[in-house]
Amino acid sequence: MAATTQEEDTQTTDSVEIPLKYPLKSVSSLTMRRVKVRDSLAARKIKGDDAEQEIFLFANLCEVTTKQIEALDMADYKTLQDTYSGFLS
Repeated sequence: MAATTQEEDTQTTDSVEIPLKYPLKSVSSLTMRRVKVRDSLAARKIKGDDAEQEIFLFANLCEVTTKQIEALDMADYKTLQDTYSGFLS
């Protein structure tokens, strides 16, 4: 039986827990669930640029507020982006 990598696990699970390198006061990790078409459609309805729509989408997928996503360190935000991209592969 072949060993699975974290990337492979990310692609086959319903959600992924993401530990934050730079935790917020009340949040040390986020759990991002797999994206559905309806999530993408809801984000596109948000007024604003692509970045604001992505923040809304990530907040929805992680079940936190947009303010919490906006408060993340950019290294942690990049991890969210990578996890999201892994779900699309």
